[in-house]
Amino acid sequence: MDVRAFLRRIESARNYQGQIEHVAELPEREGVFAEPLSPLPIELTELLAARGIDQLYAHQVAALDAARAGRDLVVVTGTASGKTLCYNLPILEAALADPQARALYLFPTKALAQDQLKGLLELLGEHPSLARRIKPGVYDGDTPTAQRRRLRSEAHLVLSNPDMLHAAVLPYHPKWARFFESLRFVVLDEVHTYRGILGANVACVLRRLQRICRHYGSAPIFLAASATIANPGELASRLVGRDVTVIDNDGSPRGRKFFVLWNPTPLGADSLARTSAADDAVNLMVDAIEADAQVLAFTRTRQAAELIHRYVKETLDMRHSPRAAQVRAYRGGYLPNERREIEQALFAGKLRGVAATNALELGIDIGSLDVALLVNYPGTIASTWQQAGRSGRRHDESLAVLLAGNDPVDQYLLRHPDYFFAQSPEHAVVDPENPYVLAAHLKAAAFEIPLAEGDVETFGPMAPEIASLLADAGDLSAIGGKHYFAGGQNPAIGVSLRHMSDNTFSIVERTARRLSGDPPPVGRAGAKQFEQDHRVIANVDAISAPELVYPEAVYLHNGESYLVRELDLNAKIACVERRETDYYTQAVLESNVLVTRERQTSPALDEALLAYGNVDVSWQTVAFKKIKFNTRENIGLGPVDIPAQTLSTTAMWLAPNDSLRTRMKAAGYRASEGVCGLRNLAVVALPMVAMCDSRDLGGVVDSKNVGRSTMILYDRYPGGLGYSEKGVHLIYDLLRICHEMVAECPCEEGCPSCVGLPNLRPAIHSDPDLMRGYPMPNKAATVQLLEFLRGERIEQQNEITLADSA
Repeated sequence: MDVRAFLRRIESARNYQGQIEHVAELPEREGVFAEPLSPLPIELTELLAARGIDQLYAHQVAALDAARAGRDLVVVTGTASGKTLCYNLPILEAALADPQARALYLFPTKALAQDQLKGLLELLGEHPSLARRIKPGVYDGDTPTAQRRRLRSEAHLVLSNPDMLHAAVLPYHPKWARFFESLRFVVLDEVHTYRGILGANVACVLRRLQRICRHYGSAPIFLAASATIANPGELASRLVGRDVTVIDNDGSPRGRKFFVLWNPTPLGADSLARTSAADDAVNLMVDAIEADAQVLAFTRTRQAAELIHRYVKETLDMRHSPRAAQVRAYRGGYLPNERREIEQALFAGKLRGVAATNALELGIDIGSLDVALLVNYPGTIASTWQQAGRSGRRHDESLAVLLAGNDPVDQYLLRHPDYFFAQSPEHAVVDPENPYVLAAHLKAAAFEIPLAEGDVETFGPMAPEIASLLADAGDLSAIGGKHYFAGGQNPAIGVSLRHMSDNTFSIVERTARRLSGDPPPVGRAGAKQFEQDHRVIANVDAISAPELVYPEAVYLHNGESYLVRELDLNAKIACVERRETDYYTQAVLESNVLVTRERQTSPALDEALLAYGNVDVSWQTVAFKKIKFNTRENIGLGPVDIPAQTLSTTAMWLAPNDSLRTRMKAAGYRASEGVCGLRNLAVVALPMVAMCDSRDLGGVVDSKNVGRSTMILYDRYPGGLGYSEKGVHLIYDLLRICHEMVAECPCEEGCPSCVGLPNLRPAIHSDPDLMRGYPMPNKAATVQLLEFLRGERIEQQNEITLADSA
């Protein structure tokens, strides 16, 4: 693809209005090569030569030498930099030296494990002798029972995921005795994804794994790979519970990439009012497809992916383009077979455009794409580069476009392109001692092998107390200095690693005939008719179900619309009917927060209460809006009667004290006005200092807990994830970023790009463009509050700036 020519066509189009704010040309980079301390076995040298590899990159050699020395490691290099060889080479070398050696590969998704198996088979296939001696295989929920037995006894390399290890391998470790006795390596790929609730669970699973290995006399080396984050060593160390070596000397070559920062089309003369990023993404995707490019558009929500797919297909249909049939959506909730079909079609070039959520962000090999469109800032710079790296993976010239939304962080990045391109400021947060998570895994560990005192302590300092509480509750039995599982089925089965809600709702399509009440046929014909009338088309987790599939909602799936007829909370089924509508729906949510315990008060702020503790959050879908396709007109409102959900979690809160309130009043503002603006800034700025997604956080402004206007930011998972606590510890950085966001915005009275949107949380899977049109918090009051809160630190920052300029 000739990227410069494509950009010139965009700029010369009649509807172009200067949306390109910044273009960074990332030049080609030559490779840096090295030699290992001792040469590879001749078989591996021949294998690499057959793949056209006669030299190793510097980071691949560093990983090989570290693994040979028995050191745990994490490789942190760019997309398509050859990270796979960093763990495959030492593993294959060990398998050649010892035919009994085994390795366990853990990937965050089943799709990625399947993709890596394909790559391993192709690699080994280059050398028939190696292919006969080293046998890889995938062990996941889709693996047939007979094949599972063969994998346990014969496979040298087992590719799986943490969920399977947790629920189907560790609890039944006697079946895997030979495997664990010979386990030499454990691979943790895409380790940067193991943060938040998933990271806390995976850390506990890995502690259980190491305990099982000690039982069988093995001590595997951990080989991890990560995208660029601020603290890869810290994250990997917390996950495995021991120190790791960080390898970040990326020696891979890189093709030329153009990275465009795009501010959507202005609406009229008001430069602060802009069209949706999704609308411009549709136009760019259509133009790129018609230029014979293969395009992947990343969206923040499932509904946004479906809408972009729908609009792109409609536009191509109106232009009578044969490409209209080569566009799909891809997201969580699709059934596995449907997702794999899309992946294969994308890899083969049969699909020219896909609108996807971050389900396609990870390293699934989908071939060489020309254009990556990032519709709104993905939430972290690490994810941004992961998504942008999806174009040009074969070292060709490529284009990535970040289409900014009217979100404070998006606009901040457009005003600070140097900040965006220079560094990755995020830290990955993982808390292995989350009490909810720890309690579940201690029960699972006791089921596997009785917990001795030393075993419990390997799970962290909180573990002995939690084990005692579990014994008091009857979940464990304390006998002779050990904790035994109290009995019953495998406790790991009921614990999901990815959601604190362990339940999944099935979305079932019912035909109109059955909905009309006609009697079904009897006998075998009736059974067959029943199957035809009830077809599972997708699934959704229990927390998201009330926001996506409430009665009368329009559920979008693969470009088609379905009307939700019934949500059965007991049976965990949402019944839908195929219905072509001219609108879709958006949930309206209400939430309340009650502080239940103050765990820590920080002295960091002189004129405000800054605290951290436990809260109960309740929220529910109370209504829905009908939104017309294309125009986004609100054409109706309906009530929703669904019980509230309650979450016990952790939060930080900030409340101006009387002296600050008096100063705000003297300046002509109410403190409560500034607190509202601060909350909206903080809930999107916190991910910049503590690596999380803004959808992992919630926030309210209320007075009932402290007796005065208080900003409360909470983690949206039971027990907390460490995000809000990080906000207390890094309060100065958090306030500085908030201040820069609002002070540097060119608006006068406040807009969606600075003080942000009102105190109303959108449904996390819905269209992000539907939260416009509400009154904005007071910008001047927010700026004044931040200046008072920061106090002397603003003066110190100004002095540093003056000194630098002098």
